[in-house]
Amino acid sequence: MIHVPESALEAIRRHGHEAYPEECCGALLGKVSGEHAHVDRVELLPNDRREERRRRFRISPEEYLRAERGAEKEGLALIGFYHSHPDHPAVPSAYDREHALPFFHYVVLAVPDGEPGEVSSWVLSEDRGEFQKEDVVSKVSRR
Repeated sequence: MIHVPESALEAIRRHGHEAYPEECCGALLGKVSGEHAHVDRVELLPNDRREERRRRFRISPEEYLRAERGAEKEGLALIGFYHSHPDHPAVPSAYDREHALPFFHYVVLAVPDGEPGEVSSWVLSEDRGEFQKEDVVSKVSRR
């Protein structure tokens, strides 16, 4: 299960809408406790792909390191990533599976016709064979 505040989901939806028809991507910063992940905030990251940006995203090593270090400075951890699927369902692709790691959470946003739609979250199995869907629990953040 992954807990994502409504403010973070809104940021993901906005990013997906603004990036359409290309994929957007970003980092999930928070904490993991047992089977539960808690997102404190998201960090928008640039899609570093030069080609096929409508169907693929890439996070550069420099941006990955920047997100990880930023999280540590806030007492958080980099717990995963989000990205959008323009005109496709909120389900990870074979490409997503090939480039994922088992210990991260992957939030996927469907963006049909430029409008943010379904949000889902996935964790890759230890053997990297398949993604397992996890529940997304959202609440209004109180800060």
